[in-house]
Amino acid sequence: MSYWLIKSEPDVWSWESHVKKGVDSWTGVRNHQAKAHLSAMKTGDRAFYYHSNEGKAVVGVSEVMREAYPDATDKTGAFVCVDFKAVEPFKTPVTLAAIKAEPKLANMVLVKNSRLSVQPVTADEWKLIRKMGGLK
Repeated sequence: MSYWLIKSEPDVWSWESHVKKGVDSWTGVRNHQAKAHLSAMKTGDRAFYYHSNEGKAVVGVSEVMREAYPDATDKTGAFVCVDFKAVEPFKTPVTLAAIKAEPKLANMVLVKNSRLSVQPVTADEWKLIRKMGGLK
């Protein structure tokens, strides 16, 4: 299993919206590096759900339900989307400030390239952030 981090602005598509929807398509990604990450995802992979701009925190865990397919919102046909299902909320959101303050996370993509909307997470980063958020 691989681990990822996906970002959404809470006023556009919040964790609560994601939970309510059940399974939803992660559309609208228009960055080629993020597209490559979406294309690498496999069914069953897990992703941190990160509220960007407002909140700036990991708030839950999602699971890949359908691998990359053409994004219907992209008129050029160049980009893909992936379907996700909300799995579990964090007991305590893990803020970007808390992540940056943890020396063991200094090399995390979120710290080094915080603007990238879809990014890989290592197994060690996954375990540590889950623990920080109150999950086992």
